[in-house]
Amino acid sequence: VGRGEAAVNKLKELGFNPLFHQLDVTDQSSVDKFKEYIKSKHEGIDILVNNAAIAFKNNATEPFGQQAEETIKVNYFATLRVSEALFPLLRNNAKVVNISSSSGHLSRIPSEDLRAKLGDSTLTIPDLNKLMEKFVKDAKDDKAYSEGWGRSAYVVSKVGVSALTFAQQRLFDNEQPNRNIAVNVVHPGYVVTDMTSQTGHLTTEEGAKAPLYLALEADFKGKYVWYDSQIVDWYGTTPSQY
Repeated sequence: VGRGEAAVNKLKELGFNPLFHQLDVTDQSSVDKFKEYIKSKHEGIDILVNNAAIAFKNNATEPFGQQAEETIKVNYFATLRVSEALFPLLRNNAKVVNISSSSGHLSRIPSEDLRAKLGDSTLTIPDLNKLMEKFVKDAKDDKAYSEGWGRSAYVVSKVGVSALTFAQQRLFDNEQPNRNIAVNVVHPGYVVTDMTSQTGHLTTEEGAKAPLYLALEADFKGKYVWYDSQIVDWYGTTPSQY
């Protein structure tokens, strides 16, 4: 709450008038309260940016199984929880921006079999949930690496967010095509933030450019976008490491 209020105060100093509302994306009751607040005060949503995420440091001492469980809980399942709660409030022509990472590119998953499953153009959200749950179980059983997930819970969580984005867009296209809702996922760049221990290459202003482009200007749907606002082939190679 303190960080949110501080951010609001900084924006007010710049002449803006944002509102702050407490939200714990891992708590269903908190998400429900936020939904009711938005519904009663604004009736609908034009832009939704899913940005909440965590990352364990390289020197973290927690067991990998615990890191996997907590990372997937926040980065993947909380994004899904907020989306499922707020999607009914989206207005026609709404924009949804899921914040991912270069770590969210499909090539970051070592296993060809897992890449095929995660990249399946018919993958459903329930089946994607099962894949994320399998990763957590494999991590707890000390089998994540041997099963082809790699050694980073953050990577798996962000690849999950990317795959979720495409599944969400397919649902809108198939079930509500006339509403013209766009869901895209973006790598904002390696930004100077607390998560990167202030070691990023881009300022927060630079890191906001691509997400803002998707929220306000982009006319495409269901794409994975780089920090320079260019569409990147999620199934191919990444343009750079950051």
